[in-house]
Amino acid sequence: MELRSLLARWHAEPSIGGNIVYWHSQMKRSPRWAQFPPNLQPAVVEMLNKQGIQQLYTHQAEAFQIATANQNCVIATGTASGKTMCFNLPVINSWFNHTAQRAVYIYPTKALAQDQFASLQASIQNLDPSLEDIEHQEPTQTSSKQEFNKLIIGVYDGDTLKSSRPKIRNHANIIFTNPDMLHNGIMPHHTSWAHFFSNLKYVVIDEIHIYRGVFGSHVANVLRRLKRICAFYGSQPQFILTSATIGNPQELAEQLIAEPVTLVSDDGSARGAQEFLIYNPPIVDRTLGIRRSAAQETVRLANDLIAYEIQTILFARSRRSVEITLTYLRQKIDSQEHLQDSVSSKRSSLIRGYRSGYLPHQRRQIEQALRKGEVRAVVATNALELGIDVGGMGAALLMGYPGTIAASKQQAGRAGRGLDDSLAVLITTAAPLDQFLAKNPTYFFDRSPERALINPDNPLILLDHLRCAAFELPISASEVYGELNTENLVEYLDYLVSTGLLHRDRDKYYWMAEKYPAQDISLRSASVDNILLQIPSGDTMVTIGEVDFASSHWMVHPGAVYLHESQTYFVDELDLFSKTARLIPSNTDYYTEPLQESTISLIDEFEQSHTTGAMKSHGEINVTSQMTGFRKIKWYTHENIGMGTVELPPTELFTTGYWFSLNERTVDYLRDQGLWSSEEIDYGPNWLKQRHLARERDDFTCQACGLSESNQQHDVHHRIPFRLCRDADGMISYRLANRLDNLVTLCRNCHRRAETAVRVRSGIAGLAYLCHNLAPIFLMCDSRDLGIHTDPKSTLTNGQPTIVLYDQIPAGIGLSQTLFQLHDELIGHANMLINECECEDGCPSCVGPGGESGRGGKEEAIAILHALTN
Repeated sequence: MELRSLLARWHAEPSIGGNIVYWHSQMKRSPRWAQFPPNLQPAVVEMLNKQGIQQLYTHQAEAFQIATANQNCVIATGTASGKTMCFNLPVINSWFNHTAQRAVYIYPTKALAQDQFASLQASIQNLDPSLEDIEHQEPTQTSSKQEFNKLIIGVYDGDTLKSSRPKIRNHANIIFTNPDMLHNGIMPHHTSWAHFFSNLKYVVIDEIHIYRGVFGSHVANVLRRLKRICAFYGSQPQFILTSATIGNPQELAEQLIAEPVTLVSDDGSARGAQEFLIYNPPIVDRTLGIRRSAAQETVRLANDLIAYEIQTILFARSRRSVEITLTYLRQKIDSQEHLQDSVSSKRSSLIRGYRSGYLPHQRRQIEQALRKGEVRAVVATNALELGIDVGGMGAALLMGYPGTIAASKQQAGRAGRGLDDSLAVLITTAAPLDQFLAKNPTYFFDRSPERALINPDNPLILLDHLRCAAFELPISASEVYGELNTENLVEYLDYLVSTGLLHRDRDKYYWMAEKYPAQDISLRSASVDNILLQIPSGDTMVTIGEVDFASSHWMVHPGAVYLHESQTYFVDELDLFSKTARLIPSNTDYYTEPLQESTISLIDEFEQSHTTGAMKSHGEINVTSQMTGFRKIKWYTHENIGMGTVELPPTELFTTGYWFSLNERTVDYLRDQGLWSSEEIDYGPNWLKQRHLARERDDFTCQACGLSESNQQHDVHHRIPFRLCRDADGMISYRLANRLDNLVTLCRNCHRRAETAVRVRSGIAGLAYLCHNLAPIFLMCDSRDLGIHTDPKSTLTNGQPTIVLYDQIPAGIGLSQTLFQLHDELIGHANMLINECECEDGCPSCVGPGGESGRGGKEEAIAILHALTN
C-alpha cells in the first residue's frame, strides 16, 4: 500500500511525474506447478515438505529430469525463480544412490558462495536419511561408517581456515568455491584431491552470465583444465549451469564447458507485479543541454522511498559513483529535521554502501543487516546484482543505464522477491546511450537481451592456461583441449618449449619451471596483485580496503581523493613496490578525475572495406597510454576547480581495434560547407615572433607549475582559442589571437591539460564521443570495456581523419570485430540521436560538451554523419 501511495504522489507531482518518460507495468504472474518426480528420494521429499514446499515449479521439475538423465543443462529463468533448487535436487537425490560421490558448486564471488552455502546448510538440516534409503558401498580411506549416511558440505575458498581445509577436502560431498580458488588453490594441488576428483559427479556453475569477456574466457580455460584432471582420475562430471536472462545462454554454456547443453528457459515461477519507470532528469540549461544530476535525482527519489519505509537498493555504475551517491543520500537525510532522531543519528548503519574494495567482513555485515531489514537503503555496484540473499527489497533504483538490457533486468529483479508489488526506476544520465533509451524506451522493453561474448582461444589467455595445464599434468600432442585442433595446440606448446617452460619428449610436453604458474595468473584483471589502502592509526597503519594493481594508477595516485563509505581520504603516497597506498582522512570539498592520453600504432590489419563516405577496418593495434594529470571536481556543482600532475610510467596494450577513416570526398564536402576544423592551424605570419616574446616575458617558465625550460622549449597557449578570435566581419583574426595578453607559456604537460579544459571540440572528436557511448548497446559490454581514440591525421590510415574503438583487453575478445560488422547500424543510430538532441552546439547527450569558452562541434558532427549515411 505504501508503494502504491507513493507512486500516485509521484505521478501527480509535476517535478517528478513530468520527468517519467515511460511507465511499464509488469502484471503479477501466477505459478505453474509440477508434482514431485517419481524418482525423487522420499527423504528429499520430506526435506522439502519441512520447508513448506509441496510442489515444484515446472522448470524445476524439467531441470531435475534432464539432470537425472545424465545430460548437461543450463537453467535460464528470471531472478528469484528458484534456480538453486534446479541443481540442489539432482545433486542431493543422486547422493542417496552413491554416497561417495562428490559435487563442486562454482560461484563467481566468495560472497555468493558463502550465502548459498548457508542456505543449503539450513535446508539439509531437514534431511534425515535412514540407512535403508542408501545403497551401501565400502567406506573410503577418508570416510567412516558413522559419516556414511550424512551429507557433508563445506566452503573452500581463500577465507577458509587452513586447519579446516583437510577435513573439507577429504570429507565434504559438496564443496562451494569460486573459479579463482579452483584455478589457483585446488587444481595445481590435485594429487591431494585424488579421492574428490575420482568421485566427482556434478559440476554446478552458477550465474554464468557473469562469465563474459576476459573473465569468461579465463573461466572456460579453467574448466578445460578441470576436465583434464577429472579424466586422469577416471571421472567424467556432468555440468549444471544457471544464468540470468541473456540472449545466448545455451551458446555461452556450451562455450564454457565445450560440451552439448540442454536449455531450460520456460519460467514457471510466481512473480509479483512490478512497475518499471524510465526517469529522465529535467534540462536546466537548454542551450548547453545540461540536465540535473542523475545522482541528485536518484537521491531525491530514494529519500521518498525511505520516508515511505520501502527498503531500497540503489545501483551505481562505478565505485566512485557509489561513494558520491552515498554521501549525497546521507547528507540529504541528515538535513531533514523530522528524521533526526529516527534516522540521522544512525544514518551510517541505516544507509550503507556496498562495492568491491570493502573488506569481506564489512560486506557480510551489510548483507546480514539487509536481510534483517536493519538497513533501509544500500548503494551498490553490480556486486549486489548477483543472487546474494539480501531480503525482499521493495524498490531498485538504477542510476544510469547499466550498459546492457540483461544487466538492467537483473538489477531491477533484485526488487520484488516474492509476490509483493515492487518498483524499478532507471534514472538516465546525460550520456548518449542513456538519452537514446529515454527517447526510445520501447527499444529497451522490446529488444532481446544481449549475447555474452567470450574468446577462450585468445592467445594470451590460452598460453597462460596451457602453462597451468602442463604443470598439472603432462600434455599430449594429440589430446583434445577445448575447441583447438591438434595443429594449433602443438604450435602453442612448441612456443612454450622455445621459452624454456616446457620440455618435449616424443608426443608429451612436460613442465620445466620451478614454481607453479597459476599463482601469477589472475582470472579477472591484468595483475594478480592488489594495492592495500592504509590509514595511520597511532603508530601503525590500518588497512581499510584494496584496489587491483591496474586500477591503482588512476584511483589512488598521489594527490587523488579516494572515497570509502562516504568518507573522503587524500592519497599521500602510492608505493607500487610495497603495493600500498597511504591515505589520510580529509574533508575536501572536491573529488578527483584522472586524465590520460593515448597513441596508437598498427600491428596488423585483418579486414578492410569501403563504406559510405569512409573506409572501415579491423586489426591488431598497440595502444600506449600515459596519465598526464587529474582534475579537481567540486561537490554538487561539478565545476573544475584545479588540476594536478601525475608522474607514472606509460602502459602498453596490445589488442584488437575497429576504426573508420573519412575519405577525401567526405573531407572535401565538409571543407566546402565550411565545417572542417581538424586542419592544422596557420597561426599567422607573426606567430614565431609573438611566441618568443611570450616565453621571454614569462622568463621561459611554465606559468602553471613553475617548471623552467631545459632541453625542450615550452609551449605557448592561446587563452581564448585561436578559432574563436574573430574580427567584426566574423573572420578569424591572427592579430587578435596572437596578442601577448592572450598568450601564456606552459610546459608540455600543463599545455595538454589546458587544451582539455579550454578547447574547440572538432566534429570528429564529437562523433567519436557519440560512437563510444552508443557502441555498448550493440555489445554485451560496458563502455569501459572499449577504448576510444581520434586522430585528424592517423598513421593507421595514411594520414586520414580516423576514429578508433578498441577492446580494453589484451589481444581482444571480439568486441571491435563485432563493431566492424555493425558499422552501418552504429552510424545510423548515431545520426538519429544527434539530430533528435535539442541542444544548440553539443552537450553530454550527443557529441559531448565543449570546453569553457569552447565550441561543441555539433554542426560539424552532423555534417560528417550526413556524409556517412547518404
